[in-house]
Amino acid sequence: MPDSPAISVNLRGRTPPPFIAIEGPIGVGKTTLAKKLAASFNYQTLLEDAEENPFLEKFYRNRQQAALATQLFFLFQRAQKIQDMRQADIFEPVRVSDFLIEKDPLFARLNLELDEFQLYEKVYRQLTIDAPRPDLVIYLQASTDILLSRIESRGIPFEQGITRDYLERLNEVYSEFFLYYDGAPLLIVNASEIDLVSDSDYIHLVDYMLDIRSGRHYFNPTFFG
Repeated sequence: MPDSPAISVNLRGRTPPPFIAIEGPIGVGKTTLAKKLAASFNYQTLLEDAEENPFLEKFYRNRQQAALATQLFFLFQRAQKIQDMRQADIFEPVRVSDFLIEKDPLFARLNLELDEFQLYEKVYRQLTIDAPRPDLVIYLQASTDILLSRIESRGIPFEQGITRDYLERLNEVYSEFFLYYDGAPLLIVNASEIDLVSDSDYIHLVDYMLDIRSGRHYFNPTFFG
């Protein structure tokens, strides 16, 4: 069940997308938004649970040494969550997720050696062959400075070693991926200017989101000041 306080939004006869996937680099606010949407729409959440990955702390200390184990754990975890979703009660199909499994290879390309990536690709193709298509993808993007600030403020010890260079490269591969993404309706959000804790920003975002049925859209909260 949703674990954030429900914020009332005016649907005005509109129906939220049944399956929403939220994406973006670390620190951008994916899980915060997923939990708020779940509470508002009474949706189930499908969350990454990064803290369950036993290799993640080692990865941030030594990316090259722990990258393959970290990536494969996340891949198996995400694939299992999607499989569980497919097998859930058919009368409760509504979900909001803080990951898009088609994005998974981004990290693999960024962090793995060629032979490791080839192994990863073989596993990925086997596990994701029947991944369901989201009805809406929300891509949260933010500057490297904003990401660094948010990572620092949330105070997770092993995340404090994340470098500016890594975040810049991560932002680059995300931008490239979503430049060509056409697997579902896409909403690109300027999360550098949005405060997902703010009810006002959140309500504006949801109101905009509810009108999307196809295509590519952009949300910049400064336009709603």
